[in-house]
Amino acid sequence: MLGSERGVVEEWLSEFKALPDTQITNYAATLHRKKTLVPALYKVIQDSNNELLEPVCHQLFELYRSSEVRLKRFTLQFLPELMWVYLRLTVSRDRQSNGCIEALLLGIYNLEIADKDGNNKVLSFTIPSLSKPSIYHEPSTIGSMALTEGALCQHDLIRVVYSDLHPQRETFTAQNRFEVLSFLMLCYNSAIVYMPASSYQSLCRMGSRVCVSGFPRQQEKHWKELCGRIVLDPEFMVQLLTGVYYAMYNGQWDLGQEVLDDIIYRAQLELFSQPLLVLRE
Repeated sequence: MLGSERGVVEEWLSEFKALPDTQITNYAATLHRKKTLVPALYKVIQDSNNELLEPVCHQLFELYRSSEVRLKRFTLQFLPELMWVYLRLTVSRDRQSNGCIEALLLGIYNLEIADKDGNNKVLSFTIPSLSKPSIYHEPSTIGSMALTEGALCQHDLIRVVYSDLHPQRETFTAQNRFEVLSFLMLCYNSAIVYMPASSYQSLCRMGSRVCVSGFPRQQEKHWKELCGRIVLDPEFMVQLLTGVYYAMYNGQWDLGQEVLDDIIYRAQLELFSQPLLVLRE
């Protein structure tokens, strides 16, 4: 890491700590102008032995739990890179270097599963009405719906539970690892339209690495370091695909095509039906 990059990160760390609450909104509005900050933070996250990693993770969490949504999105852009470093370290002998990244991922997860009163959120969605047009159908072939007082009363009230309650997690285990990571990918995908191109690129790189590390295809990649095989979960791969498809059609076509091939490769080896269905294979 260059001295200038280190200086940028250290300045960012000290600047936010000294910031009064009244200036948070202005700070959030101008953070994107720090063009050298994001690349420098990526370098810190990628180096598990960097002494700045712990304070950086702590500050990213402070930004995420602030009431300013733009600060939350600033932290979210690094989520794919944080996941990759975490998963890489879980299969290495250097697991002790994973502590601050684990704490950050768990902290974001625990914030997202509860509302402001501390009650667990229930994720749900509204079933769309077939009487309204969509990209999938024309309502004229279905017939008109009677506009009755009862129908109006029920409008937007029919909701279906999308997810069970997610329990709080204090540590990662082999059993809960991908429950947490899949939920975090869901959070990332819900804000993906606000992510910069660098985050899409990180997402695609992460997808390729977690899918082919430890397999023969890894030898075809021009990566500086090789990694052991990473156990994956089909639900995580589906969430990964959701993000990758968006990145593909928003400026990352070549990287997106590569990671799709790698996801197909892994899903076929594991016989994971869910991601293969999404891929229409």
